[in-house]
Amino acid sequence: MTAARAAAAPMALARPMETRRRRSPKSSSSRVVARAVSAPPATTEIKRVFTFGGGEADGNASMKTLLGGKGANLAEMSSIGLSVPAGFTVTTETCKAFHENGAKLPDGCWEEMLAGLEQIETRMGSKLGDPSNPLLLSVRSGAAVSMPGMMDTVLNLGLNDVVVEGLAEKAGEKFAFDSYRRFLDMYGDVVMGVEHALFEREIASLKRECGVVNDNDLNAVQLRELVKRYERVYETAGVTFPQEPLEQMRLAAYAVFDSWNSDRAKKYMAINGIVGLEGTAVNVQAMVFGNMGDTSGTGVCFTRNPSTGENLLYGEYLVNAQGEDVVAGIRTPEDILTMKNALPEAYDDLVRNTQLLEKHYKDMQDIEFTVQEGKLYMLQTRSGKRTGAGAVKIAVDLVEAGMIDRATAVTLVEPTHVDQLLHPQFKDEAGYAADVIGVGLPASPGAAVGQVVFDTPTAEDLHARGKKCILVRVETSPEDVGGMNAAEGILTARGGMTSHAAVVARGWGKTCVSGCSELVVDEENRWLSLGGVKLHEGDWLSLNGTTGEVIRGEAELAPPAIGGDLDVFMSWVDEFRTLRVLANADTPEDATTARVNGAEGVGLVRTEHMFFGTGERIRTVRRMIMATLTSDRQAALDDLLPFQRGDFDGIFRAMDGMPVTIRLLDPPLHEFLPDGELDEIVALLAADTGADEDEVVERIEKLAEINPMLGFRGCRLAITYPEIGRMQARAIFEAACAAQKDGVVVKPDIMVPLVGTVAELQNQTRMIREIAATVFEETGVTVEYRVGTMIEIPRAALLSDQIAGEGGAEFFSFGTNDLTQMTFGYSRDDVSKFLPTYLEKGILKHDPFQVLDQEGVGSLIEMSVNKGRGANPNLKVGICGEHGGDPASVEFFHEKGLDYVSCSPFRVPIARLAAAQAALKAAKEK
Repeated sequence: MTAARAAAAPMALARPMETRRRRSPKSSSSRVVARAVSAPPATTEIKRVFTFGGGEADGNASMKTLLGGKGANLAEMSSIGLSVPAGFTVTTETCKAFHENGAKLPDGCWEEMLAGLEQIETRMGSKLGDPSNPLLLSVRSGAAVSMPGMMDTVLNLGLNDVVVEGLAEKAGEKFAFDSYRRFLDMYGDVVMGVEHALFEREIASLKRECGVVNDNDLNAVQLRELVKRYERVYETAGVTFPQEPLEQMRLAAYAVFDSWNSDRAKKYMAINGIVGLEGTAVNVQAMVFGNMGDTSGTGVCFTRNPSTGENLLYGEYLVNAQGEDVVAGIRTPEDILTMKNALPEAYDDLVRNTQLLEKHYKDMQDIEFTVQEGKLYMLQTRSGKRTGAGAVKIAVDLVEAGMIDRATAVTLVEPTHVDQLLHPQFKDEAGYAADVIGVGLPASPGAAVGQVVFDTPTAEDLHARGKKCILVRVETSPEDVGGMNAAEGILTARGGMTSHAAVVARGWGKTCVSGCSELVVDEENRWLSLGGVKLHEGDWLSLNGTTGEVIRGEAELAPPAIGGDLDVFMSWVDEFRTLRVLANADTPEDATTARVNGAEGVGLVRTEHMFFGTGERIRTVRRMIMATLTSDRQAALDDLLPFQRGDFDGIFRAMDGMPVTIRLLDPPLHEFLPDGELDEIVALLAADTGADEDEVVERIEKLAEINPMLGFRGCRLAITYPEIGRMQARAIFEAACAAQKDGVVVKPDIMVPLVGTVAELQNQTRMIREIAATVFEETGVTVEYRVGTMIEIPRAALLSDQIAGEGGAEFFSFGTNDLTQMTFGYSRDDVSKFLPTYLEKGILKHDPFQVLDQEGVGSLIEMSVNKGRGANPNLKVGICGEHGGDPASVEFFHEKGLDYVSCSPFRVPIARLAAAQAALKAAKEK
């Protein structure tokens, strides 16, 4: 280790700057690092730095958790012989230790980094800080899970006022000062806390003065002037740019570690459910330059089209540019296929490398590359983000090409990909033709309709209020991640098919139209102009991400069509899953949709939803509720019976041969009363029921409850008013007998809700069996059926052996919504008041009403299953809460040996895929 570098080591153990807006220690601008005999790095118990390049690497792709995705893949590319600039990776464990140690590197880490730097210098034949032969570095992040643009990057590190002059003599003045102005801008923004907008203001001003449009139109003299202006930006901001290259590298590494805890990174992880990672790696790599003239360039490409899955090289590049120009959308790039004419030899090398990488990784790859004076360098590869349509086609095509087997294909498609394919599309593209006001790049397919917004807070506010919006920006940045997630679609004036907006949108299945060059966006005054049309915030806009069309107003949407590759893929899914997938369906139409989507039965019919079908139904229900005499209540129930019977008949016929689980009336009766002021409610109920208004008021007062979700509902209703339960049971069995008489195979399961005691279930089971026997005698038809209960009260879970034993339950269906509510003591209606704070502070990792709380609620379910099956080995067990469609929860239910999950009809394909992936994961672990 050189003497100067050894002296720098103690600095790595103490951090002089406590904030991002900080002043670096003064150092001589003319300092050149002295060279001396190297010493081995200090011995550490943990290896924290792994080198790569020159066909050698310490790590490999299997070390993604330790090296991050970028570092692991750089090592892998180097080891298989691709042209990868030399570098080293500081591990994710170091990031964790850095933050735990009060923003200090662990002992020995800086020495390892210096040793890694010397290997880079040896392999590249140049030295950091040497004006006569300068090495420049990139410092990049890289977590184990791809998080595009969410953490920080610094390029061209190693330049200072002296080195830039040496680089100018070696490689040309324009190139040197173009690189220096880029470094000053990026380093100021990422490391020193100087706003990027201040640098943008200076370059925009200089371009106006010089009469040029593009950054690369500035000549060497003008770029020198720009560097001076950038340095004055530092001075005005009250910070000093560090001239010492080692100090630059150290602080850049700190900044990358810091970015792990940035708001945008935390929000991205929260949105995508990314948990359990230790931090980001830091990748320090020799720079190669795409901005060295017309024989140089940089680009991003995918081995297949990430939107459609087409087997064709897809991407973009820019001549005489650096990578950030492409990714950030600063310049609109060229299609990758045109590179064949501009840089033919490099293009041929690129094609060979992309084919090699896809075969090596057995998946579609997202690749970053640079061409420096005709020579191709590979800078990154990773499994590419893709849309739902792209994911399914790629998986099917890779199987057909013999590259992977069906099991592997099932693991390549995410449940969210299938979800995207179930989103609506435009009903009639010809129908909106007259409203097309512009066309941009079709960056991410799909149909999006919403109100125009221009910033993240507005988008998030509308989303929180249940409204749809389109986020319109000149160009997106990682700071927009919250708004992009909240929006239905994204429209940008700048940026290409591989810009930040496009990559993130495709990963999330968000519709995106980028690079709409005619679009004028006034973010300050909240309006846009396109095609001669001016739209203000709040106006409606539609985007066709498949064609790139921008449409004024609300274009009509239609349900998706499922078929083709998705049918093939889902048939493979069903080969591997063992967990059955049923659907929650309240009408015959819901049941039909569920069956089309692959449901194997109905896991929950909420009978109360049938009461809202028509005005006549709800009026009859209200007559029943307002009745004070049993005879009046029975008369209303007699009128309801045909409605219920008809709905059950339709569901049985739609699910011919499959089980149908019907829950008896569950919600509090007040939910069937009208909304509004008391006088309005009383008048309406009096008109509906014919009762006197004073009687109505008295009845409403009797129905009022302090906590209705824990009050008069569920089996308590049918026990108190047995005529309600008898009517529903009769409707079920009359419908079942009629359908079976017509040749339909009916399999009714009757579910008693909100059971907390054995006696409650026994009471209701007796009633159900008495009605069944009566109907069978009346019709001359006998139907096989089961009686079970919904486990949604913790006491029922604790007493599952008694409920399944002496209680006689033949099946359990866990109502995870109420079970979560009662286990946590959280009201579903009020949890929004504190849940966002809990998630932000890490008190909860997930919304427990969306992702099952496996530690608490999950433990109750596991215990209940084991106790129930201990008492009744033939007990059928499933889930009918919202968690039945959540992939992480489905995996848990598979692990615990449940028979089925039930979810909404539109989430059935998602649950099928999640169940298959859970089975494959379990088999692999065994």
